[in-house]
Formats: sequence, structure tokens, C-alpha cells
Amino acid sequence: MIVDTSAVIEFLRGTGSTTHRALAQALRDELALWIPAVVLQEVLQGARDPGHFVRLQSQMDQLPLFEPEDVCELHRQAALLYARCRWRGVTVRSPIDCVVAACALEADLPLLARDRDFSGLASIEPKLVLIC
Repeated sequence: MIVDTSAVIEFLRGTGSTTHRALAQALRDELALWIPAVVLQEVLQGARDPGHFVRLQSQMDQLPLFEPEDVCELHRQAALLYARCRWRGVTVRSPIDCVVAACALEADLPLLARDRDFSGLASIEPKLVLIC
């Protein structure tokens, strides 16, 4: 599975949400999961202070990064997904969500997220499988 920032944050905060439990179970079961680099960035940029940054970095270093075949093509696909949503009147609040969705589509893996934007993306791209 590809893991979105929203799921990582739910897990790190220990919210007990369905998303938190799904990620915790996947880690316990040693299921294959990957974090897009942009998710790493979003999690780290949320650090409260330098010490928190180091702790977050240590935690994130335990998760494998998704490496796309062609970074430029990944971003083209993300841009197309964003545009397709806009053309159909679906608002995506963050273009980064399109990059994360494009990672899931390229990998042909489900996406674990707790972010309503992904429902809109999935309504436009039926190949996007969500775990929410």
C-alpha cells in the first residue's frame, strides 16, 4: 500500500482511528507499504522544534520510500489527475494529494489515507483504490 501524510500523522499521534489502526496492523503484519517522498517532506515540515524534527526523521527512516520509475512522468500524471478533477468540478485542496495518488496508481497499490480529497480523486479515477 501507499501511505499518505494523513495516515502517518494519525499513526504518529496514536489517534485510534480506523486509519491509525490500519497502518498499525500493516506494520505489525509486515505488509508491503511505501511512503512517497512528498509525504516524508510533509511529515518532517510539521515538526514543532529541532528535537521533534530529529525524532520524526528517525521514525520516518523506518519506512521505505516509494521510488517512481520516472519522476517527471509521475508529476505529469499528477497534473493530469488534478486537471481532470478541475474539468469535472471536483476541488482538490492540495496538488500534493495528486502526487500521492499518482504514486498509488503507478504502483498499482491501494492508498491508505484519511483525507476527503482522495474520495474526489477516486471518483474521477476509478483505478485509485482507497483504504480509509
